[in-house]
Amino acid sequence: MTVLEQPGSSRHGSTATSDRPAPPPAWRPRVDPGPLLPDEEPYRLLGTDAARGLDDGLLKRLYAQLVSGRRYNTQATALTRQGRLAVYPSSTGQEACQVAAALVLEERDWLFPSYRDTLAAVARGLDPVQALTLLRGDWHTGYDPREHRVAPLCTPLATQLPHAVGLAHAARLKGDDVVALAMVGDGGTSEGDFHEALNFAAVWQAPVVFLVQNNGFAISVPLAKQTAAPSLAHKAVGYGMPGRLVDGNDAPALYEVLGEAVARARRGGGPTLVEAVTYRMEAHTNADDATRYRSDAEVETWRGHDPIALLEGELAERDLLTPAYVSATKDAAEEMAGALRERMNADPALDPMDLFDHVYAAPTAQLREQADLLRAEIAAEGEH
Repeated sequence: MTVLEQPGSSRHGSTATSDRPAPPPAWRPRVDPGPLLPDEEPYRLLGTDAARGLDDGLLKRLYAQLVSGRRYNTQATALTRQGRLAVYPSSTGQEACQVAAALVLEERDWLFPSYRDTLAAVARGLDPVQALTLLRGDWHTGYDPREHRVAPLCTPLATQLPHAVGLAHAARLKGDDVVALAMVGDGGTSEGDFHEALNFAAVWQAPVVFLVQNNGFAISVPLAKQTAAPSLAHKAVGYGMPGRLVDGNDAPALYEVLGEAVARARRGGGPTLVEAVTYRMEAHTNADDATRYRSDAEVETWRGHDPIALLEGELAERDLLTPAYVSATKDAAEEMAGALRERMNADPALDPMDLFDHVYAAPTAQLREQADLLRAEIAAEGEH
């Protein structure tokens, strides 16, 4: 419902009358915020009566991806301890967010991940080694973004969000049936890029979905010290888009909510902000000591809400969690981890001159000068 309200009127009582003429009526549409508001509690499916309508095939697909994703996280963490990765921001505990974000997209759509979203990129079809190349300190992005329509992993907080809006808006202007899904953490919502992206997306009605993974902490800063909003999903209302609040460890609920947001964007309904309430089970990165700002008891409480265990409960009720199925799922995950470990243990063939490739279509004079200088230094080292 849209109501036209004239400046000078008040919903809290009429203004004082005056003999002076009223100012020109600068009419402005006022949109009813009711439909944009998120639910008071995170949306859930698992453990509710609504779960009965879920498809067996979807649940098994989600479960296989979650198990593979957990094994990917543990293997990448181990590679960091072995010195094969410079750093790894684990998404252990957040696998449902990662998997659902990848699976709801069509091949023509784009995923805009943050540095913690390598699993989402892998679930989208990216080679696991290529997904970790940037974190290895090797080359640039590590993969061709156009091949799987996965934007470069973004380390600066929230800077990928305006890029997602720009791509989605450009696609709509060209008549392409494309949706962009941009992922960000709760810490990223405190950045100016987050607010700019939401404002542009809503004004342009760009086909983009923002997925905020609220894992409780921006490194060591808890959510309560970042925002006073009732939820991060409530921030959507100020920009004129719907906000959805969902249990970030409930894989089918996430799949449904994100799927609805993607479908809405594709049919011209504009952007949606989805807040997934989850928890970062591991430290921020291998360089972080999480025991300095959260208790073991808090972590253990969230272990009882593990996304894999939640889905296993539903599969068990349907007699789908058979020993043969569980074994096959774990074997596939181990095969992936073994191949990742073997390939990452091989020393990469590095060429320092690759630093100058893919920076500009035509190298600048300064870039050519720097390349010549590095080439001369490498040659000089070779002589000695």
